[in-house]
Amino acid sequence: MSLRKPWKPLSKETLRGVPDRYGVYELGDDEGNSLGVDAGPLRDELKEALAYGDGSKVRWRVATSREHAESMLDEHR
Repeated sequence: MSLRKPWKPLSKETLRGVPDRYGVYELGDDEGNSLGVDAGPLRDELKEALAYGDGSKVRWRVATSREHAESMLDEHR
């Protein structure tokens, strides 16, 4: 299940605003189709996604801990 948040471009500019915390993120293509949902340290995960060209859009939800992020991920799979 997709995150219910607006898409943002997966870009260096967007990454500047990504919190350095755990969370759940969703990557999308140019048309806004979901490419997948995952959890982890948001800034690190999204830097890697940008470097590898894993998507062109992103949206995320911040968690309070790694365990909370994994729990939220279970809700979106």
